[in-house]
Amino acid sequence: MAPRPAPIPADAPRSPRRAAPETAPIAVIEDSVTPLRGMARSLSKNMDMSLTVPTATSVRTVPAKLLIDNRIVINNHLRRSRGGKVSFTHLIGWALIQTLKEFPSQNVSYADIDGKPSIIAHASIGLGIAIDVPKPDGSRSLLVPSIKQAESLDFNEFLAAYEDLVKRARDNKLGADDFQGTTISLTNPGGIGTVHSVPRLMQGQGSIIGAGALEYPAEFQGSSDDVLTNLGIGKTITLTSTYDHRVIQGAGSGEFLKHVHERLIGGHNFYEDIFAALRIPYKPVQWASDIHVDISGAIDKSARVQELINAFRVRGHLMADIDPLEYRQRTHPDLEIESHGLTFWDLDREFVTGGIGGKRAMKLRDILGVLRDSYCRKIGVEYMHIQDPAQRKWMREQLEVPYQKPSHDEQLRILEKLNEAEAFETFLQTKYVGQKRFSLEGGESVIPLLDAMLIDAAEDGVDSVDIGMAHRGRLNVLSNIAGKTYGQIFREFEGAQATKSGSGDVKYHLGTTGVFTAPTARRCQSTSPRTPRTLRPSTVCSRVSCARSKT
Repeated sequence: MAPRPAPIPADAPRSPRRAAPETAPIAVIEDSVTPLRGMARSLSKNMDMSLTVPTATSVRTVPAKLLIDNRIVINNHLRRSRGGKVSFTHLIGWALIQTLKEFPSQNVSYADIDGKPSIIAHASIGLGIAIDVPKPDGSRSLLVPSIKQAESLDFNEFLAAYEDLVKRARDNKLGADDFQGTTISLTNPGGIGTVHSVPRLMQGQGSIIGAGALEYPAEFQGSSDDVLTNLGIGKTITLTSTYDHRVIQGAGSGEFLKHVHERLIGGHNFYEDIFAALRIPYKPVQWASDIHVDISGAIDKSARVQELINAFRVRGHLMADIDPLEYRQRTHPDLEIESHGLTFWDLDREFVTGGIGGKRAMKLRDILGVLRDSYCRKIGVEYMHIQDPAQRKWMREQLEVPYQKPSHDEQLRILEKLNEAEAFETFLQTKYVGQKRFSLEGGESVIPLLDAMLIDAAEDGVDSVDIGMAHRGRLNVLSNIAGKTYGQIFREFEGAQATKSGSGDVKYHLGTTGVFTAPTARRCQSTSPRTPRTLRPSTVCSRVSCARSKT
C-alpha cells in the first residue's frame, strides 16, 4: 500500500492569492413611479371591485368552419352591393343577443338592497363591447361601452350600433352614458391569438363572454393545408362564460353556451335570419357531416362537381335576384351542393373545373363563387338550349369569369353619368310640368350601361352603332348618350321648329347626331393608338345618329 500523505499543520503558511481587479462602482437606478390617472385609474378601481364578485367559468369549444364559410358568403355579397364587412365578433355578439332572448335567466345581476342580497332581472339587454384602444405612447387601454336595448335591434341596426361605438372609442368621443346599463359583456382576446381566457366580471353584470382565437387545434397546426382539407379538420373557437355564481349556476351557464354553439353551427335559423336582414338572395351554407371517400370515390366526387357546374349553367337563372320589389331567399335543389353528394367540408378541396375562370382546377368555394357571379346575381342568363357548341362555348367563356370590381376612375364615371341622368329628369319634371316626356326615372342605370357599351365598342374599333329603344327614357339617352344639346331639347319643349334629323313631329321621336369620346383613363390602357371611330345610335320610330369617336 502507498504511504498516506502527511497532514498539513493548521498554522502552515497559505499560498498568496491574486488580488481582485478593481471595478467601477455599480450605478443605482431608481424605479419610475407614475400615478394612474384617467381611464387607467378607473380601470384599476374596477378591477379591485371585481375581486368582490364570486365567479365561476364555463368553457365550450365550437367548430368554426360554418361560421367562416358563411362570413365569406356574406362579405362577398356586401363587397358587390352596399360595401362594408361583417366580422366574427359581430356574428358572435349577435348569437349572444338572440340566445339571451331565450334565456333571460342569464341577463341578471346581483345587488345588496337595504342589506338584503337580491337578484335583478334586467328588462333589456345591454351588451358591453370590449374595445382595445392603443395610445400614442404605445400603451393600451380597455374601454367597454355598451349597446343599449340590443334585443330590440335587427341585425343591420346592431351592426350600425356596434361600429358607431368602435369609431367613437377610437376617436375618444365616448360619453359617460355609453358605459351605463351593461348587463353582459363580450371580449375578444382571440384577436391577438389567446385561445382561452377568464376575464374579470364587473359588478352590476351577470356574466362576461370571452371569445378565443380562431385556429386549428394545436396538434394539427403543423399539418399542411392539403392534409387538413382531406381529413376534414376545421378551425375551432373557444368560448368562455365567466358568471356571478351568486345569481347564475353552472348548469344555466352551460346551457346558455350550448345554445350559442347551436346557433354558430346553423341552428335556430341563425344564418337564415342574418341573410334575410342583409337581403342576400340565396340560402346560407348548411352544416353537415363530411362524406368520406376512398381513391375510387374521389373520381366519383369530381363527377358530382361537374354535375353541379352543369346545373348552374342550365338552371342558374332561376336563382337570379331580378325582382327589385320583393326580397326572398332563392334556392333550387339542383343548385345545392347537398343534392350532389357534397358538403361544406368540400368547399376548400380542389376539383377539376373544365375551364371555369381560365383555370384547370379550383377550390369548390371559388367554383361556386364564379358560378353565382355568372348566373345568380342581378341578371339571369339562359343559353344551354343553343344547339351550336361553338356558340355555347363562346357564351360560357364570356360569362364564367371572376368578378372584378370597377376601378376608382370607372366608379367616378358611373356616378357622373347617373348624376347627369338624374339632373336632366329632375329639371324636366320641374320646368315642364304636365308635358309628355316618357321619363327615365327609376331606370337611370341604363345611361351608365349604354355609356360602358359604347366605350367598349369604340375601343374595339366599331365604326358605328345604332340604338333602338322604346319611348321611355329616350330624351335622356338623346342628351346624355347621343349628345343632343340641352338647349335644342328645351326649345322643342317650348314649341320651337324641330330639326329634320327625326322621322316624327314630337320631341321623343326626333333624332340627333353626336360624337362620343372614350375616357382618357380607358384609352390609355390600349397598347396602340386607333383611328377615331364613328358610333351611330338611332331609335326605331325616329332616327338618332350619334358619332362617337376615340381620339
